[in-house]
Amino acid sequence: MNLLIKGGRVIDPSQGIDDTLDVVVENGRVKEIGKGLSAPADAETIDASGKYVVPGLIDMHVHLRDPGLEYKEDIISGTKAAVAGGFTSVCCMPNTKPVIDNKAVATYIINKARTEGSCNVFPVGNITYGMNGERMAEMGELKESGCVAVSDDGKPVKNSELMRRALEYAKGMGILVISHAEELDLVGAGVMNEGFTSTELGLKGIPRVAEDIATAREVMLAEYTGAPVHIAHVSTEGAVRIIRDAKARGVQVTCETAPHYFTLTDDAVRGYNTNAKMNPPLREVADVAAIKAGLVDGTVDAIATDHAPHHLDDKDVEFSEAMNGIIGLETSLPLSLKLVNDGVLTLQQLVEKMSCNPSEILGLGRGTLKVGGVADITVIDPNKQWLVTAEGLASKSKNSPWLGETMTGAAACTVVDGKIVFSGR
Repeated sequence: MNLLIKGGRVIDPSQGIDDTLDVVVENGRVKEIGKGLSAPADAETIDASGKYVVPGLIDMHVHLRDPGLEYKEDIISGTKAAVAGGFTSVCCMPNTKPVIDNKAVATYIINKARTEGSCNVFPVGNITYGMNGERMAEMGELKESGCVAVSDDGKPVKNSELMRRALEYAKGMGILVISHAEELDLVGAGVMNEGFTSTELGLKGIPRVAEDIATAREVMLAEYTGAPVHIAHVSTEGAVRIIRDAKARGVQVTCETAPHYFTLTDDAVRGYNTNAKMNPPLREVADVAAIKAGLVDGTVDAIATDHAPHHLDDKDVEFSEAMNGIIGLETSLPLSLKLVNDGVLTLQQLVEKMSCNPSEILGLGRGTLKVGGVADITVIDPNKQWLVTAEGLASKSKNSPWLGETMTGAAACTVVDGKIVFSGR
């Protein structure tokens, strides 16, 4: 498929581009960017006037639940949700059944995504076999099979010696370690953020220091080993401060946050709303402000969704028994665009957080509209208003705290490898 994307505001921080331009796509590659371009033979024209044209969005933290938990989500439904949200690439976390601790599972995911998926899927392998935190997985095998990083996401690696060795080995293999930073002894039986709201609701709280202490350990190990580490789903003011200070010292640490951490507070739990239960939990106003400040000054490198689909039976239970997590692939873009509308981030910064930086952190070779590069492109309608409904979501699961709310901003067109895979709501 050949394409002419005409008259959109093209924003590509990787090249310093921000202008009203045309983009020509031929044979799956970006052929030309400029003004007044002509369509190649047999090309389809996309009218992008009044819209943004950006490098395909990349979500470096999703749970596709495939293999083993397909009743919640699978590669087919998960990637449909991704392209509906404007994402051309997603990185799937390894807490599947079985987990991604060997070549066979990684190969299964890659092959299924290629034949049945709607977007690029890059698996993340496990740090330890079985995610049990006891024995390091074969990172070399995982990398050779196509994994772009390793993580025991969903669980921290409690053993500091094992984590040290994992960082050292990963550095030698050239693969990134992604840390789920959480001190479980402090978490205990907690089910939400520890604070005024948890006390008022009578729910066991999780103190912020559970995240802060674990983040500090990862930073110190990265500094000691000289190895890079990426901190997943940052949610606290303390973690932002620790990472900011570490970056100032030259530590190779990057991090991500998710839209719910700069949009919601633990007040969303009132009414014992299980769609506001997640790990790490929603925090307080000061934490939201710190996350936004970290996005502005570059401490927080990326916006990821931590898309965590759950069946109704996992959520329609007592709050303390409900599973952690919410879906986010289809609401991430409008929630993140609100940062621009509110003057927190520029459009260029937002594209960096949602495309360029995730690609660079993981070495994906995407996140750009450079001529000759793979044509992964997202066309965004910043003014599109749409209602979040269970019926309208592509994900199998519907566990979103934004059901019934009107969003502003959406993907108008999602292009993967030069092919239109989504054409708006």
